[in-house]
Amino acid sequence: MFQKTLVLIKPDGIEKSLTGNIITKLSEAKLEIAACKCVRVSRELAESHYAHLSDKPFFQDLIKYIMGEYHKPKVMALVYFGEDALNKVRELAGATNPEESVADSIRGKYGRITTKGVYENVIHSSSDPEEAEREIKLWFEPREVIFDIYETKMDDVSETKLVWV
Repeated sequence: MFQKTLVLIKPDGIEKSLTGNIITKLSEAKLEIAACKCVRVSRELAESHYAHLSDKPFFQDLIKYIMGEYHKPKVMALVYFGEDALNKVRELAGATNPEESVADSIRGKYGRITTKGVYENVIHSSSDPEEAEREIKLWFEPREVIFDIYETKMDDVSETKLVWV
């Protein structure tokens, strides 16, 4: 089944110059990149992205982490598309906890847990199709994705703009 998934190369991955290594590893999945951009993550975007974790004690550290308060304030956001994309990317990424990741996975190779207990796991990947759609629509506007992956419509605004349905 063809799927879409959001991948974020997090601020620690950017600061450690791991972007090329991570994209090279992800190329093993033989998926197509449908969108890619660098983003300075706002508090609003961070809190929306991690809303499902808002009741966790580590939530504020997670928000600071993805906003780049511990590293460079930059994230590379990508949309991958292809056969079994979610499982392929999640397998290459490894377990969320870098210490539980397979050694040759992205997180196993490049991740760490700080002395404050923050998981610096260098990459995010969507967990399921519904979460992928929510995340992709949160991080990208339709015009930023090079082909139609979700239904769109023309919104009635002062400037003609394509928006997610």
